[in-house]
Amino acid sequence: METLSPFPLGQGQAILEACGSPVAIRRHDSDASAGAFKTHDDPPSPWPDDDVRSRQQTLSQEVNEATDQARMRRDLQPLQEWDEIAVDLKILTARRYDLAADRTRAINRMRAQLLEYFPALERAFDYATSKAALVLLTGYQTPAGLRRIGASRLTTWLKNRKVRGAQAMAEAAVTAAQAQHTAVAGEKTAAAVVSALARAVLALDEEIAGIDAQIAARFHEHRDAEVVLSMPGMGPLLGAEFIACTGGDMDAFGSSGRLAGVAGLAPVPRDSGRISGNMRRPHRYHRRLLRVFYLSAQIAARFCPTSKAFYDRKRAEGKSHKQAVLALARRRLDVLWALIRDQRRWTPQPPQSGVVGA
Repeated sequence: METLSPFPLGQGQAILEACGSPVAIRRHDSDASAGAFKTHDDPPSPWPDDDVRSRQQTLSQEVNEATDQARMRRDLQPLQEWDEIAVDLKILTARRYDLAADRTRAINRMRAQLLEYFPALERAFDYATSKAALVLLTGYQTPAGLRRIGASRLTTWLKNRKVRGAQAMAEAAVTAAQAQHTAVAGEKTAAAVVSALARAVLALDEEIAGIDAQIAARFHEHRDAEVVLSMPGMGPLLGAEFIACTGGDMDAFGSSGRLAGVAGLAPVPRDSGRISGNMRRPHRYHRRLLRVFYLSAQIAARFCPTSKAFYDRKRAEGKSHKQAVLALARRRLDVLWALIRDQRRWTPQPPQSGVVGA
């Protein structure tokens, strides 16, 4: 009998072992012309030989397709062993991402419900950023209730709950209530739902604040924390998400270009036939890692003179805002890679490669 290997050494075998299928596939000399595959340790099959041959050929095709994907796709990374801090940051940042999404969802539902029966109050405040407006909704949600308490007593009520700008908020709320004297059907039930959603958002704010403190404390324990924080636009949250997305080990990527490819900041070729040099943005990339560099680039373009000069130069070249920010993000990725590699902090002026003696 002749032993065959229909897959590249190591890759296809690992896939077969993960699937629980036997690896030692042999071809009998008598069936060589028909291409029938048999395994030396398989029990007698209740299916006809044609069905067995078809299933084994399908498995071989799937193995070949999987190995082709592993060879050609550039966004696949070898498995690496993460340290304890990187794993903790991955868990905490994922939890914070979920909480932020829940908060946004609750605010949207609350505003939609408020718009149905009290549109003037819905337009009066920005509930996504104003904690005082959420506190107001926990106690008063209807036009009649706000008119009944009045601006003076509402100001006292808000001050007792440590709301900043209580007087201005009370006056704005009462003004909104004076603009509507019609009670719609279901107002009482809708007001109860708005109150519950406002309390839920406040509870989420407290939980997010606690998660932020845990993330910052754990991030500062990482060996590259000070290097990452030295980059303009990178704070504890974005820095922690960077460690969580990369595992904190730059050696696993091999080069800054490889990291840029994973983050979606490196163009990929789209060649076909005789057409070459056609580059495009990748469709497969780590979206959270791209978010880290994109947001930090936006912040740096506003507050860092070096980044702002680079952004303005790209805009002068005719690039759109998004293209200029992406170019800046790629530039900053290369800089951060070099900083972590050399274990030094960011400075406005690049370090000199050498000093010329007199």
